[in-house]
Amino acid sequence: MREILDIQKQLLPDLLDTMKKRYTILHFIRVSGIVGRRTLAGSLNTTERIMRSEVDFLKSQGLLEIEASGIRISETGRQLLEQIEPLVKELFGLTDLQEQIRMHFNLKQVVIVPGDSELSPHTKKELGLVGAAILRKYVTQDEVIAVTGGSTMAEVANHLSSSTSLKRCVFVPARGGLGESMDFQANTIASTMAKKTGSRYRLLHVPDQLGEEAYQSLMQDSSILESIAFIRGARIVIHGIGEAMLMARRRKVDESTTAILQQDGALAEAFGYYFDRDGKILHKMPTVGLRIEDIQEMDCVIGVAGGKSKGEAIAAVLKFGHEDILVTDEAAAMEIVQMLHLDGHSPS
Repeated sequence: MREILDIQKQLLPDLLDTMKKRYTILHFIRVSGIVGRRTLAGSLNTTERIMRSEVDFLKSQGLLEIEASGIRISETGRQLLEQIEPLVKELFGLTDLQEQIRMHFNLKQVVIVPGDSELSPHTKKELGLVGAAILRKYVTQDEVIAVTGGSTMAEVANHLSSSTSLKRCVFVPARGGLGESMDFQANTIASTMAKKTGSRYRLLHVPDQLGEEAYQSLMQDSSILESIAFIRGARIVIHGIGEAMLMARRRKVDESTTAILQQDGALAEAFGYYFDRDGKILHKMPTVGLRIEDIQEMDCVIGVAGGKSKGEAIAAVLKFGHEDILVTDEAAAMEIVQMLHLDGHSPS
């Protein structure tokens, strides 16, 4: 495939540029669901006149459907996107990045979407779309699936739909609630995923942030213990990855602990654990839910996170070594590979 692409770049560079442009239009519409021409043109930084011409062409090929409410992708368009995705990833230079990261961290699979999810809501939606597809791919019937909170996990939930493999599953929160918007709490996301897929869910009604005394008291409650045992029986977890200092602020970690984390070089947070550059656990918050030993015993651990500023955090969690699959974006992937070079590695 690469040889053919190299020849096309030399002989027909305009063809590849046109293909990239039309793929981007189709993909944006697929992720958006339905979109107006003006919004489409603005989001892709082109004029309405040019966009009208491209949309008319794609419609004439049976790839788009135009309705009163906007433009949507046709089933033929969906199938075409799936067929040409490997080719497009090669064009965007993402295939090599995926393989470098996969090989270095010994992962089952790495999927990189174009762009930077910090700057583009569209890229963040695409992270959710791919995260949902990966979950469907690896799940089997009657699974208990643990999920964490956060805006990226909320996007994964938004892109799930009913499927045979997910219908008999149970979604559970990986830990107690996070003190932020209800939309981004693990309980909310677990229930949304269950409703979207026609499956069941089970919630954990405890605060995320606990003092030691409150933690010990809760761990004596039989109903809480029963819920925790059920959650710890999950065989699949899909989770986000946070920047350590940002998450410490959001979780209202006390000043002395935050200072120690900063001094020790904490870069990443996942599951209430804080990791340094080498993937070493620096601190664990007293939270109710999954422990790191539970995660290490799971059949499938899926991390979904992106954005340039999260590159170092993602690499830190990957170095700990409990991940199986990573879904990230181009900006974070470039930072991860750069980190490997700085550490003296030369990913091949």
